[in-house]
Amino acid sequence: MKKTIYTLNIGSNYSKEITDLTYPLLHQYSRKIGADFYEITERKFPDFPITYEKCQIYELGKEHKNDWNIFLDCDTLVHPDCPDWTDYMKKDTVAHHAHDLANVRWKYDGVFWRDGRNIGSATWCCFASDWCLDLFKPLDDMSLEEAVASIYPIKIERDLGMTSQKLIEDYVFSRNIARYGLKFTTLRLLYPALGLQEGAYLWHTYLVSSLEEKKVLIERQLKKVWRVL
Repeated sequence: MKKTIYTLNIGSNYSKEITDLTYPLLHQYSRKIGADFYEITERKFPDFPITYEKCQIYELGKEHKNDWNIFLDCDTLVHPDCPDWTDYMKKDTVAHHAHDLANVRWKYDGVFWRDGRNIGSATWCCFASDWCLDLFKPLDDMSLEEAVASIYPIKIERDLGMTSQKLIEDYVFSRNIARYGLKFTTLRLLYPALGLQEGAYLWHTYLVSSLEEKKVLIERQLKKVWRVL
């Protein structure tokens, strides 16, 4: 099975203090599950918010001839004992670590109403096979302005200064799941099924006020919780 783990670090400009902590674990996990590691460092969608560059995987997955396309944000922690989640997945189903209630953040249109599952993507962690690359498909039926007008950050996000543009890829991936009727699951559902403790193998947070705060939380997770640093 050909697998690639993708991460996003345009221009390799994301905080080196963070990636010095996360990248060794991401590389180790890639080797463990026999996956290539690919860092998206160049912009292909310069008119869109930078996180929308995750949509590059729609073409990269074809170019790399992957059976599985895995995306993890570059500030994600992966425990050294993390299993290969694709061993428990079917190729006809996409997955996130967890999901949100879609209409908390998104204004619905016919695509969401028709689908009815209310799946709100949390795109720091994505799994999609070659059968389901539509998860990453860029917008082709609405403009950026129309998409942004349908995005409403929740209060804690607004309090931290997050704008609608910041959530663009979460909206696009949520809508792709609904638009293409993609089967969907989460790692959060796998944990109890496998007798595992939730959060034992992956850790990520975006609700922080600064990179300094994030670094403190990452070091705490590594040193005091996982004891791997």
